[in-house]
Amino acid sequence: MPDVAIASSWKEKLHAEFEKEYFLNLVEFLKTEKASGQVIYPQGKLIFNAFEHCSFDDTKVVIIGQDPYHGAGQANGLCFSVADGIKVPPSLVNIFKEIQEDLGKPVPKSGNLERWAAQGVLLLNATLTVRAGQAGSHQNKGWEQFTDAVIRVLNEQKKNLVYLLWGSYAQKKGAIVDTSNNLVLTAKHPSPMAANYGGWFGNKHFSQANAYLKSQGLAEIEW
Repeated sequence: MPDVAIASSWKEKLHAEFEKEYFLNLVEFLKTEKASGQVIYPQGKLIFNAFEHCSFDDTKVVIIGQDPYHGAGQANGLCFSVADGIKVPPSLVNIFKEIQEDLGKPVPKSGNLERWAAQGVLLLNATLTVRAGQAGSHQNKGWEQFTDAVIRVLNEQKKNLVYLLWGSYAQKKGAIVDTSNNLVLTAKHPSPMAANYGGWFGNKHFSQANAYLKSQGLAEIEW
């Protein structure tokens, strides 16, 4: 079994995945990429950053993205998030605009969403690595199977979670979630291409998420 550098609370829940053939093949693929000189984002220590900042027990909200950012210095292991000092990407700009409209909060200067993760928001990309400058280059290598397992274990072992599924890809990936035990909110993707055609702005997902958490006796997220 490979020694996967993932937070202990998640390692306990997902250890069986690390022994499966698809995951072993994924590890070999990543080793080959590195050996061939490919630059991979995010850097190795940040690949499982979403799990590091949001433990299994603390998870209250799940946001599903697709791929890490493929520009230099952007990806920090949390979907939609970028490191401090990096220009806020267009999709995140639209997320912040919706929060401002929904909750009246000012738009943050930083696109680093670690502060959300610390409050129990699991910011999960379907694919956890990417080649520099090549969007989607690590899709269909095994990551999707692994992140499906993450969603499955959450669905089987936790309830009263909020799932924010933005765009058709996230909605398909989250289709296994039991809607009778969790709040599942869907909208168009916040990317300008999708959001500008309607279906993103005005979704009020952030106030709805907080209202649901409050109804379950849980602390609201400071979005």
